[in-house]
Amino acid sequence: MTEADQGAYGPSWYAATVVATPERPPLTFDIDVDVCVIGAGLAGLTVARELARRGWSVAVLEANRVAAGASGRNGGFVAPGFSERIGAIVDRVGLPRAKELWALADAGVEYIRSTIAETGMREALMHDGRLAVRSVDDADAVIDHAAMLRVDFGAEVEAWPTEQVREALRTTYYFQAVHFPKAFHIHPLNYALGLAAAAEKHGARIFENTAALSLDPAGVRKRVATPQGTVRAAHVVLAGSTGIGAVDAPIAETVIPVSTYQGVTAPLGEKLFAAIRYNGAIADDRRAGDTYRIVSDDRLMWGGRISTRVSTPWRLKAMLRNDIVKVYPQLAGLEIEYAWGGVMAYAVHKMPQIGELAPGYWIASAFGGHGLNTTAMAGEMIARAIMEGDDRWRLFSPYELVWAGGRLGRATAQLVFWSAAARDGLHAKIARYRDRARREAEERQLRYAAEREANRIAAEQFRIEEEGRRIAEQEARRLAVEEARRQALERARLAAEAAEREKHERIEAAQRAAADAAREAADAATMLARQIEEYKAGQAGAAAPAPPATSAPAAPEPVDPVAEPAAPVAAEPVTPPAAALDHHHAAHEAAAAEIAAPLPTEARIEPEDMPTPRKARRKGGGGAKTAENAAAVLGAGTPPDSGR
Repeated sequence: MTEADQGAYGPSWYAATVVATPERPPLTFDIDVDVCVIGAGLAGLTVARELARRGWSVAVLEANRVAAGASGRNGGFVAPGFSERIGAIVDRVGLPRAKELWALADAGVEYIRSTIAETGMREALMHDGRLAVRSVDDADAVIDHAAMLRVDFGAEVEAWPTEQVREALRTTYYFQAVHFPKAFHIHPLNYALGLAAAAEKHGARIFENTAALSLDPAGVRKRVATPQGTVRAAHVVLAGSTGIGAVDAPIAETVIPVSTYQGVTAPLGEKLFAAIRYNGAIADDRRAGDTYRIVSDDRLMWGGRISTRVSTPWRLKAMLRNDIVKVYPQLAGLEIEYAWGGVMAYAVHKMPQIGELAPGYWIASAFGGHGLNTTAMAGEMIARAIMEGDDRWRLFSPYELVWAGGRLGRATAQLVFWSAAARDGLHAKIARYRDRARREAEERQLRYAAEREANRIAAEQFRIEEEGRRIAEQEARRLAVEEARRQALERARLAAEAAEREKHERIEAAQRAAADAAREAADAATMLARQIEEYKAGQAGAAAPAPPATSAPAAPEPVDPVAEPAAPVAAEPVTPPAAALDHHHAAHEAAAAEIAAPLPTEARIEPEDMPTPRKARRKGGGGAKTAENAAAVLGAGTPPDSGR
């Protein structure tokens, strides 16, 4: 951007990001054209483009640079409607005419969209969406307004509840909103420069730094005087907004110059996204409300404040920063990198001034507050009226030219703005107070409900725990019973196993005792047999025959019959012969062998009441006793009755 551009467009973000544009020379000669347009703003450039593209010769006179006024300094919002509220328009002109006026305003939106597409203006930076937010809580009014726009005017709009608005805009400053999805925002300076290039492409001639000094609208050929040349034309379009005082002072007195201000922050990064999550244009419903949008990805462009003073406040950056932080406290500490002002033209009725003042003398002015779509609408409509006799401009006839009151009018307007701002601010403050009180009451109710729910949950938890404890106790008792039963069965099993084991042990003990007895009997029999052998050997030595006697037997004595019988004399034992002894010993050995014979050792299953192992051992001693008896018999020698 050159120093000349800086001086013409001011210290704006638009000027810092402007496309390359040629410097156009001033008019230094006289010229004859079909149409002379005074003012190279958006309305005048649209008229020039539309006439030039249809073959008409057009000369555009600009006292400064193309779009150096409000056309290149505004907020860049493109949306249907007017500065005046649609309800007030309906009240003034009736619904049928209001519908036609709305259709014209909506056509202006589509004109800009199609022009950007046709001319390939990528530098216009178009982004869709506009959100008209409310600073007071009135959901019914928002729904009714959206319904009216949809039903009566065929507008594509959406009513957003407070929750949806606050999800997109992280602030409690706003409530409901009306969303215009087909609206958009642009870089207005680049759009205006692209529009000028398109008009020149079709043959229009634009003279910068060429002020119109006077106008003679009489006659077929109107005359417009400039410092270095004169323009003669069949039609003259007055599109200079607040800069037409030298050309037509009475017309200039019908508008009030109103300043508004814009600022762009330094890059904010993620902080901006955390506060604003909507990429479209945003405007609140106050008369002197805030307008803002995201530009360059992470910068915030903020506009607002209205004043009838045309000079820029020296504390403008601080004022705009405070306005931002008031709505978005989370952006505290931001820096305003660009700040500038622009002067708009407002009519008393807040509607555009469009029409034919005299044959061939046209006006397109007073677009303040809603200028992008209405300038496009007016430019195309006047071009068609000149070329084709289109008389739709007469729809604006109820909004005639009204004297704005001069300096007194400007002072009055300032008082009205201040009053409206104070009233809107008071209403917004009351609404926020009520909203805060309502939210606090809701929070209290929520806390109370949460406490009640917590108590209910605690009681239910206690009941569940008690029920669980009771069930656990029952289960524990059941398990204890089952465990006792299991242990009893286990003890019974172990007792049975012990009994069975003891039984087998007794059987094994009995078998061992029997085996021991058999072994002892066998030993006794062996001993007896040895003793018998020894006895036999002893008897054999004792039974050897003595040598026979050689003397004669003595003669018997004679018996005296008269003598008393003599006392009996004991008989001498008679030694049996050797053969008799052998037979006797054989019988005796047989008897001893039978007595000493061991009992059978086969296992026997004792009954349950069999004697304990001690008794069994006592009984088992019978075998040893038998052996002892046998030994006694043998040791006794010949039995007493052996002599029989």
